[in-house]
Amino acid sequence: MTAKNESRLRRARKARHRMRKQGVNRLSVHRTPRHIYAQVFAPAGDRVLVSASTLDGSLRGGATGNIEAAAAVGRLVAERAKAAGIESVADVASLHQPER
Repeated sequence: MTAKNESRLRRARKARHRMRKQGVNRLSVHRTPRHIYAQVFAPAGDRVLVSASTLDGSLRGGATGNIEAAAAVGRLVAERAKAAGIESVADVASLHQPER
């Protein structure tokens, strides 16, 4: 594995550990050239609480890999999160603040 990839994985692991320690839900977004996927994970990282993607029936009609599709997936995952009682997800900027 390259040093760049190892560094990226190390930073991601540290961020996930901080989120788990703070007990906040985590939003994960994956983008491919054709589709966009979004998932909200439980604080422990063991369960997917809410998910949305351009593969959902309501979003398959138009283009699935552009900015409009990304906005639609964002709206859909937000609606589903609110329906599940999730008001906020981890803010990466707040994770980089020193602990006191």
